Amino acid sequence: QVQLVESGGGLVQAGGSLRLSCSASGGTFRTSGMAWFRQAPGKEREFVAAISWSGVTSYVDSVKGRFRIFRDNAKNTVYLQMNSLKPEDTAVYYCAARRNGYISSRQEDFDSWGQGTQVTVSS
Repeated sequence: QVQLVESGGGLVQAGGSLRLSCSASGGTFRTSGMAWFRQAPGKEREFVAAISWSGVTSYVDSVKGRFRIFRDNAKNTVYLQMNSLKPEDTAVYYCAARRNGYISSRQEDFDSWGQGTQVTVSS
């Protein structure tokens, strides 16, 4: 299994930006499908963005045009660039990996999860 460690969370004002990083080890990152999910207080964990081994991306409608997922295979890292942040983006953000390199937005398709990083957007 891949071990995942997220970083880059924090407190930001509405309209600001953050870049989350997810460093992977112990697996074949280059051929893995990767994704970001988030869980707000009192809510279910939800899909945010995903990227396939070949760079195909998918986003939940609420973040399209504001967030960008990308990967650096040389660094075994996947990123989530978050711009124009809104208070409703406040959540714990989780990185996830799947051995199948194709894109997915379903939590059950992912084999490995990070511990999460808190993102708080103030109004």
